[in-house]
Amino acid sequence: MSNSADSTSARARRFRPVRLLTAGVFALAGLIFWMSFNTAKGTNLRTDASMLRLSDLIQERSRTNGQLDQSAAALRSEVDALARRDNGNTEAQNKKIGALEKAAGTQPLAGPGLTVTLTDAPPNATAKIPGVPQPQPNDLVIHQQDLQAVVNALWRGGAKGIEVMDQRLISTSAVRCVGNTLILQGRVYSPPYKVTAVGDRGALRKALDSSPAIQNYLQYVAAYGLGWKVDQHDAVTLPGYSGTVALHYAQPVG
Repeated sequence: MSNSADSTSARARRFRPVRLLTAGVFALAGLIFWMSFNTAKGTNLRTDASMLRLSDLIQERSRTNGQLDQSAAALRSEVDALARRDNGNTEAQNKKIGALEKAAGTQPLAGPGLTVTLTDAPPNATAKIPGVPQPQPNDLVIHQQDLQAVVNALWRGGAKGIEVMDQRLISTSAVRCVGNTLILQGRVYSPPYKVTAVGDRGALRKALDSSPAIQNYLQYVAAYGLGWKVDQHDAVTLPGYSGTVALHYAQPVG
């Protein structure tokens, strides 16, 4: 009888750590579930609602920035008009200032030119040329390098001014893309993207045709159906740059 009791006691001691470990696992699982519920606040953590709200917020901020740009441009025009009237400069000096403003891109610019339009391929596009591999998702969208190639080619072609979408470019403008959206001077754009330049149309078109980066892009146009269109204009007007012209992170040397 004593031996049987000792055996039962040994088994109890042997299984006690396992029971404690099992209880600990269940307690930890309960803690994780509680933390997940508290974080979600009753919502589904796997939905894209947060991403949708972020996208809506970005679009709203973009619209607000556009409205602020328009207001700033109107106020700047009034200030410039008052400054010219009361600055005591001669007519020649005012003309020189006007020429500098035009060169800086803060004044509207009119003349002959052309518009380049770039468009994403259809999401279900397939290879159109025998022997070409089927496209990956990145092959079907406009990238930052494509827009930059167009802008750089137009500058090389002697463009007097360039507008991307509805914004004038100046020396500090940066054409940047995140995914397949363009972020330009605080505003967000989706394709199709339009780049308009004022200048000699023949020289501008020649610069586009001779750009190696654009020739590479045109291979994707032929293979997968990306959009490429060039429209010439007898007369087109670019708006003046309406954003700030102050440099916050750089200053002249000396």
